[in-house]
Amino acid sequence: MREGASVVVTDIDGGAGEALAQRLKLQGGKVLFLRQDVADERSWAEAVSATLVNFGKLHILVNNAGTIARQGIVDTTAEAWNRTLAVNLTGAMFGMKHCAPAIRDSGGGSIINISSTAGLTAHDDAAYTASKWGLRGLTKTAVLQFSQWNIRVNSIHPGQIADTGFYHSGGEAFAHAARVAIPMHRQGTPKECAELVLFLASDESSFISGAEIAIDGGYIAAGTASLRNRVREDFAAGRN
Repeated sequence: MREGASVVVTDIDGGAGEALAQRLKLQGGKVLFLRQDVADERSWAEAVSATLVNFGKLHILVNNAGTIARQGIVDTTAEAWNRTLAVNLTGAMFGMKHCAPAIRDSGGGSIINISSTAGLTAHDDAAYTASKWGLRGLTKTAVLQFSQWNIRVNSIHPGQIADTGFYHSGGEAFAHAARVAIPMHRQGTPKECAELVLFLASDESSFISGAEIAIDGGYIAAGTASLRNRVREDFAAGRN
């Protein structure tokens, strides 16, 4: 909003989505809220149509919808698998399918896909991991196909981000374990993620496309070594 953009907020949770839209309106921007299930292709066509009717153009898409079942391979139900893939991967594909032509016709822009560190390494949740690795690959395909339309496509891979639904759904033990493995020994914040999205949406990143950017406090780069060092220190101190 501070950069002057008009924003379309979509959410399957009408109450939460409308509340966010109202908060953004208080900042003085133009905001439209649409109730949407990203796994429903028709809802994407309707969302793009409403965006063009209200604002006349579309330059930026942020695929941020996500769900997690926290089930391993043996425990994963067909329902959990299908719903996770539908929201996290198919929904993003539908978003790009329907938004990219509108972005092209508006002169170009940027697509930001929110993946996860689970799209860069292993994670206990089978469906979630598969969906995030899939989104990482889908982003590369989009770069290949959309660059000719002056559309940049990048993926962001958040690690442990505090004060989010995913963070709270894992419980305190999960959060503590993540903090131990993060070299910076803290969680990230939603604001830090938002600033990265803003950068990738802006002209300041005009030659960045196809990047996969971890925002994780160093977890992917050095999490294993950080955890090993912590275990070694605990062992030496008799805390094993």
